[in-house]
Amino acid sequence: MIRKYLISLTIAMLIPSAMEAQKTERIKYGDFENWVTRNIPESRIIGGNTKQLFEIAPNATIDGARPYSNQGGSPWATSNVMAKVCGITKGSNAVFPDKRETGGRCCKLTTMMEHCKALGIINVDVLVAGSIFLGEFIEPVKSTSEPYSKMEMGIPFTRRPKALSFDYKLHMPPATAGRIYSSGFGKKKQLKGNDAAEVYIILQRRWEDAEGNLYAKRVGTGRERFSKGTSGWVNNHRIPVHYGDITGKSFYKPYMGLIPRDKSYYARNSKGKMVPVQEVGWDTPDATPTHLLVMASAGSGTAYIGTLDLTLWVDNFALVY
Repeated sequence: MIRKYLISLTIAMLIPSAMEAQKTERIKYGDFENWVTRNIPESRIIGGNTKQLFEIAPNATIDGARPYSNQGGSPWATSNVMAKVCGITKGSNAVFPDKRETGGRCCKLTTMMEHCKALGIINVDVLVAGSIFLGEFIEPVKSTSEPYSKMEMGIPFTRRPKALSFDYKLHMPPATAGRIYSSGFGKKKQLKGNDAAEVYIILQRRWEDAEGNLYAKRVGTGRERFSKGTSGWVNNHRIPVHYGDITGKSFYKPYMGLIPRDKSYYARNSKGKMVPVQEVGWDTPDATPTHLLVMASAGSGTAYIGTLDLTLWVDNFALVY
C-alpha cells in the first residue's frame, strides 16, 4: 500500500511540472479578432464595382485603391490583393473574417475563381486559393507571373518552439470535384484528384552573400496536409517541429523537404531588393534560426491549381515551447 501511495504521489507531483514545462504563446493577431476592411474601387471598364478586401490587423477601414502594407505591427499577410494590370484596377479576396459558433471571430480561407472581363481588352479567369502567412504581400500586383516574387515570406525569429498550435475546421468538396489549373492565360485545365489544405511552420537560418543573394539552411520543419473534411472544429491541434535533417524519419513526407530552387520564396536583401531565398541544405539539429515561416492555405502550395470551394477555417495560432 505504501509503495502504491508513493508512486501515486510522485505521479501527482510530476503532472504539474510537465504542464509548466510546456508554455504556449499566441502569435500576434493570431486570434483573428481584428481585421482591416479595404474598399477598392475597381476600374469602370470591368464594371466599376467596389471590392472589399480583408487584412489581419487592428480594426480599421481603408477607402481607395491604395497599396497596402502591414498595419499596427501585424506580422500577417494574406493572398487578398489589389492588382493593376494594363491600367486596370482589380481586387481579389479569398480570405475572410468569420464567426465561430461559440463566439468570437476566426479566419476563413477558400479556393475560388476570380474573373476579370473587359470587352476587347482582357478576359481572364484566375484560380485563387486563400492563404495567410507571416510576412508581407507587395502591392500592386502587375502580372500573374512569378507569384512568389510578390510575397516577402517569413519574419525575423531566433527561438526554437516545440510545436505550432491552432484550431481548424475543413470543408472538402466531393471527390468528383477534382482540381482546376487557371492562371489567366490559356484555357482552364481540369486535373484529377482533389487538392488538400495545408498548414506549416518552417524555421530557417538565412545569410546574404556579397552580391545580395539570399541563402538558407532548414533548421526546423512542421508541415501537414488536410484532405478529409471535419464535422466541426478541431481545437488545439498541434504540428510538432522537427529539427535538423528529417529525410530519414518515419514521419517524413516528400512535401516536407527543402524548397525547390524554382519555387523559392522571396525576401528583401540588405539593399531592399526582393530576391529568392535559396534553401541549400539541412542545418544541424541544435542550430539557431534567423527566420520563422508560418502559412495556412486552402490549397497545397501550387499557384493557380486547386479544388473550387475547398474551405479551411483557422483560429488561435500559437507557438508551443
